[in-house]
Amino acid sequence: MSPAQLPAQLPAGSAPRPLVALISATPASIPPVTAAFADAFPDAVLWNILDDRLLPEAEQRGGVTDELAQRMGRLIEHAVREGADAVLLTCSLYGPVTAALREAAPVPLLPPDGAAFDAVLRSGHRRILLVASNPASMNDSRRRLLQQAASEGLQVEVDAVVVPGAVRPALEGDQEALTEALYSALLPALAEHPDTGAVLLAQYSLAPAAPALASELGRRVYSSPQAAAELLHQQLTAGVR
Repeated sequence: MSPAQLPAQLPAGSAPRPLVALISATPASIPPVTAAFADAFPDAVLWNILDDRLLPEAEQRGGVTDELAQRMGRLIEHAVREGADAVLLTCSLYGPVTAALREAAPVPLLPPDGAAFDAVLRSGHRRILLVASNPASMNDSRRRLLQQAASEGLQVEVDAVVVPGAVRPALEGDQEALTEALYSALLPALAEHPDTGAVLLAQYSLAPAAPALASELGRRVYSSPQAAAELLHQQLTAGVR
């Protein structure tokens, strides 16, 4: 799908409560983003669109190919055509797909972690610990975070920790096991770099552990679902993109 193919406007008769389409590549992303909206934007009506082959196929093909990017584009187009007032991708690996479509979209179209990137870079911390459960998501998120920092003239150090042991508890919704897996992996990294000011969870599926990690680690822990819900609440209630 090209930007020109996005519908020019929403269908008439849209619901009075804003409809937010959440496009996910794993069911593990849905509970964290639902909880974030319940807290930050309870008036939103959430519409979950799930393609659980997007991640496995990206792994098989060595990344997000043009074909997979176009597939995500078609899901975005579907959401807009069917009346979504905003579209939020919840898979960090597919976040770059929004770049080519965002300006042409008639509604707010958010990458998964754009709001979280803004928040952590505005925080003033100059060493950030980025956490993901797989290398592909880590590499993509770290590259984009550093690019954004450079574009804003900010000097930041972004350390990376990949925690494969977080995958299963995230999928199973086991928040205690998820927190323990992340905590155990983060302690050595924080000991090596005690000047780390903030932790950023790169994936929505890791977000349920954020409050407990912040308490146990004694550092601010940023999660993408909460930041995105807060931003969309601001945009949709103020009528701005």
